[in-house]
Amino acid sequence: MYSNNFYRFFCVLIFSISAISSAQEVEVMVRAQAGDAKFIGSSIGGAKILIKDALTNEILAEGITKGSTGNTQKIMKQPQDRGIRITDAETAGFNAKVQITEPRFVTIEAYAPWNKKQAIVKSSTQLWLLPGKNITGEGIILKIPGFVVDIVTPQTHQSYSSSEIKIQANIVMMCGCPITKGGLWDANQYEVAAILKNENMPTKTVKLEQEGGSSNFMGSANLEQGSYELIIQAFDPLTGNTGIDRTNFMVN
Repeated sequence: MYSNNFYRFFCVLIFSISAISSAQEVEVMVRAQAGDAKFIGSSIGGAKILIKDALTNEILAEGITKGSTGNTQKIMKQPQDRGIRITDAETAGFNAKVQITEPRFVTIEAYAPWNKKQAIVKSSTQLWLLPGKNITGEGIILKIPGFVVDIVTPQTHQSYSSSEIKIQANIVMMCGCPITKGGLWDANQYEVAAILKNENMPTKTVKLEQEGGSSNFMGSANLEQGSYELIIQAFDPLTGNTGIDRTNFMVN
């Protein structure tokens, strides 16, 4: 009886060692690119990358994209011809290493920008990983549409004695690239508005203009006494990029 159990254990052990020794490491470069902009990297906290088995959801690799937003000339200005890279060694990415023994169907997910929770967008794709076949260079590029919107004023749960409320937001592309009037990311192209809600009064909408520095949008509203929810939204009618932030404050 003991000898049979030992024999089974020995066979399982040999099989396990054999499977491990036959596994091959596959490198997969994964990048996250902001919609109508550059790559999401260290300057904004990167994108969270997950590589999972498509059937079991087992996580095979995970990490954060690191590096620069990339070469503006190549990404935003030059015509992009087939087979010509727009990334280089400094461009943000996550170089995943996955151990596989046979072709494996995987899901690759990007959550970005990882440090801006109100703005995070998930983008994903699926593909086969093949033993011994690396996916490097440009790698897998996942598109991340949207804007990062941060309300600066009014502050959360702040009480204001004046009826005129200053409204200010910082708005950037998902890679952190700045927005300015007449710039590469032109503030004149975007529709930015503050929506003020109070359960006892009609909703008020205020247009915000870019002024006082890059990515800075400002406006004001005269409000009656009460508690308000503020939503600031940004929209690009050309690309469909959208983004919001929200807060609550009071007027006494």
